[in-house]
Amino acid sequence: MDFDLDETGAELRTLASGVLAREATQARLEAHEKHGGGDRPYDAETWKAMARAGLIGACLPEDAGGAGLGAVGMAVVLREVGARVAPVPALSGLVTALTIAAHGTAAQKEALGPLAEGEDVLAFAVREPGGDLTGPPDATARDGRVTGRLSMVSYASEASAILVPAQVEGAGTALFLVRPRDAGLQAVPTATGESCSVVTLDRAPGEMVGEPDGRAWEALRLHAVAGITATASGVLAGALALTTEYIRTRRQFGRALAEFQAVSMQIADVYVAARALDVAMWSGVWRLSEGLPAEEDLAVAAYNACGGALRALYTCQHLHGGIGLDVTYPLHRYFAWGKQAAHLLGGERAQLDLIGALV
Repeated sequence: MDFDLDETGAELRTLASGVLAREATQARLEAHEKHGGGDRPYDAETWKAMARAGLIGACLPEDAGGAGLGAVGMAVVLREVGARVAPVPALSGLVTALTIAAHGTAAQKEALGPLAEGEDVLAFAVREPGGDLTGPPDATARDGRVTGRLSMVSYASEASAILVPAQVEGAGTALFLVRPRDAGLQAVPTATGESCSVVTLDRAPGEMVGEPDGRAWEALRLHAVAGITATASGVLAGALALTTEYIRTRRQFGRALAEFQAVSMQIADVYVAARALDVAMWSGVWRLSEGLPAEEDLAVAAYNACGGALRALYTCQHLHGGIGLDVTYPLHRYFAWGKQAAHLLGGERAQLDLIGALV
């Protein structure tokens, strides 16, 4: 099978890579970590640069003012964000925007304009305390007011709105846009240092997105898995490139590390893990963009992100030796991002259980 991007996707990848290479520099990433992000817990300059280049709007449908590249475009952009471990709210924004674009009203789609311009941040919630990504939410909605508790919501405190699922009384599962000012937000630490909150809703006013038939909730869940695994794919690709360069130039006992058979076998294992994740991710993303059943393929991608890819990041740490633990060296960011992706997806065993249920 041909998993290469078409011409449009390849051009988008080249554009995203160029913008992030120019903006998400090592010096800026270090400054962001050192000063805690300043007034904002993300790199606002890189976020604005991505918007000016059209990387955010490219993923949105044409009736929402975008270029209509959909889930594939989102995966292309997020994979490059992961490869640069750029601290921008791209995952939360693009997943939320694509879900609204597919199921929202004309007014809700029009309101996506500030996001495409880099002037806004959107957030989504798919996890509840103790819950997984597959079951119906415990949160409830009655008369347009939502009650529930949602965990691991990235950039909730910075977002203009949070997209949350809830069971509608007498109907089914729907999505609601709630405002952070109407919710209780409790900041929680993350491996990446990004802003993350537990969101508590007590009859918070919400604006319904889509119908309470579960389709919008399914779209949000699948786009979230696609976005997280695409980011994880980029993270592993970036860590692989960093490690490959290190073992090529680092000399031990008068030889480059790459010349030792044990080292070359281990870096080959990392490459295999990266390719396995890539194949599953692109297969699931393509099926999602084409309106085909995608849950099984995305579950396989998530299983690889939580399992083989995470173990490959441990191998990258091992091959770097002591420098891999130095927080002034960039590898720690890749490791942290890989761990965070696994946490968001619920872990390797949860994904294996889902695959077993699906097949």
